[in-house]
Amino acid sequence: FSAQERTDMIKEATKDLENVKVMSFSGLLTDFVRKNKANIIIRGMRAISDFEHESQLALMNKRLAPEIETIFMVTCSTYSYLNSSIVKEIASLNGNISQLVPKIVEKKLNTLFFNKKT
Repeated sequence: FSAQERTDMIKEATKDLENVKVMSFSGLLTDFVRKNKANIIIRGMRAISDFEHESQLALMNKRLAPEIETIFMVTCSTYSYLNSSIVKEIASLNGNISQLVPKIVEKKLNTLFFNKKT
């Protein structure tokens, strides 16, 4: 999906959460954070395999913007194995992804692979 499509899906999935604002950007994350007068980046990690890459990003962001902190949040074990490639493969094989993704994502994937509505 394009960046705009992903943004739209996230907006739809979080529309009932009053304290969530969905924004997209291009360029450096540190520039985006500064522009929006924030000072914290929250990054999610599913598994230990994510740690090396995420820590490298955090260290570079710290070098670019020392005033910005990065906080890591580890997912619950229920979803630690989950990633977009797995979900797309299950969806492409007509598997049930309703418990894995928000309804809007399920609908978009079903339309993408089978042109069917859910």
